[in-house]
Amino acid sequence: MLFTKGHGTGNDFVILGDPDGALGLTPALVAALCDRRRGIGADGVLRVVRSAKHPDGAGHAGDAEWFMDYWNADGSLAEMCGNGVRVFSRYLVAGGLATPGPEGLPVATRAGVVRALVGADTISVHMRTPEVYAASTATVGPLTFPGVAVNCGNPHLVCGLHDSLPLSSLDLHVAPGFDPALFRSGVNVEFTTPGEPVEGADLHVHMRVYERGSAETLSCGSGALAVGAVALRDAGLAEGVIAVDVPGGRLTVTHRDGAWWLAGPAVLVATGEVDPAALA
Repeated sequence: MLFTKGHGTGNDFVILGDPDGALGLTPALVAALCDRRRGIGADGVLRVVRSAKHPDGAGHAGDAEWFMDYWNADGSLAEMCGNGVRVFSRYLVAGGLATPGPEGLPVATRAGVVRALVGADTISVHMRTPEVYAASTATVGPLTFPGVAVNCGNPHLVCGLHDSLPLSSLDLHVAPGFDPALFRSGVNVEFTTPGEPVEGADLHVHMRVYERGSAETLSCGSGALAVGAVALRDAGLAEGVIAVDVPGGRLTVTHRDGAWWLAGPAVLVATGEVDPAALA
């Protein structure tokens, strides 16, 4: 099985080219590929398949040739991945599988079609509008944090830390507790603290994230989008630019003229061949 390895601000993926949807991908195989000691190691798998050849993408085939079939590290499916869609777009362009048009490169996901503007270093994606819709809480050990639920095509819970509690003090080796009645399919939990002003941004936020199906990761693109939406709301701003620093680097969320954009690097680091039988 041929693969490519890539990442966006440290959020890493195994990319499998499967244009015709012929690959027998299973939850067990995905989990084995993502195993950092017995497999390749990654936060998830991106299967590159033509929209018309995948049942979850067929409805978007008229708008986007390619469907991002995204799997979490534990073998579960996810609706959307903001870092993943940038890496996916980089793979398509670098491999000559797609050429972006004047309005960007359309990519179908389980959360709908997004468009990527592919630059030499940075890729900006026109994302689905985040919906801030409910108050809730997350628990980490004995601590309970108030938060805000945000729908970015996938579920998020954004929790701001207070009383000068540093992000580094949180033990995220275990999944945070959350309200299963509100998040019936699980939730990605983001923890944030405010940052010092940075040039070119209206707001600056630091973030750590525990992703459902992948545990703590160095970055989460859709999580940064959720954090940006909450930061703007809390600041009383209708529009603006938010710099979101994650352990793996910096992402930029922009809301202008009704459009939400997520920007950051997307890097392909290796190609190779893996023996699925050896993973077992």
